[in-house]
Amino acid sequence: MNASFDIGVDPARDLVRIRVGGFFSPDDLGAFMPEFRRAYAELRCGPNEHLTLVDVRELAIQSQGAVAQFAALLADPRFHARRLACIAACTLARSQLNRALAARRDARVFAEPAEAEAWVLAAGPVSRAA
Repeated sequence: MNASFDIGVDPARDLVRIRVGGFFSPDDLGAFMPEFRRAYAELRCGPNEHLTLVDVRELAIQSQGAVAQFAALLADPRFHARRLACIAACTLARSQLNRALAARRDARVFAEPAEAEAWVLAAGPVSRAA
């Protein structure tokens, strides 16, 4: 299954939406990383004030190298979201994500996209001085 991804930014909501699917080769990761960084550069809020919604329902089992690179992104303080919601279809994926995010009180894993979006957006955008 070929890798696919879509990264969108909603600056008015301080929101980054990420959808990943398939199996990521080193070349796919090489294409993903600059797009990931570009998306965060489009935000207007301050560092770590954004919200992130990640949909991994179509993601295949990954190589250990790909898992390590995705984990490094989650751990990178430059991209740490004020609130992170992940959407995973299967119980095993949700369980693995819950373990990976256990130390973060600002992250949750959901089966349903509507629940994930409602929870992450409940944080609201950061107040900006006029």
